[in-house]
Amino acid sequence: MTLYVLARLGLVAAVTGALLLFKVPLLPALAVGVVVALPASLFLFKGLRQRVATGLNARQAVRRAERDKLRSELRGDEGPVTQA
Repeated sequence: MTLYVLARLGLVAAVTGALLLFKVPLLPALAVGVVVALPASLFLFKGLRQRVATGLNARQAVRRAERDKLRSELRGDEGPVTQA
């Protein structure tokens, strides 16, 4: 996820820097950089975005399973614990 965020920020910086070379003032160049980088990053960083989404989905599944297990234990659905 960090790599994806850094890539998007780098794209904003690259677009802003290119506009600054053409003597565009900083604030408008930064605004255009942010607006242009959003759709551009969807195409340029498609692989990174998919990796982030896959990782987030896997983590969400683990958290959901842990939450369901805890709720089940709190309801008392688990069988009796056997003592050795």
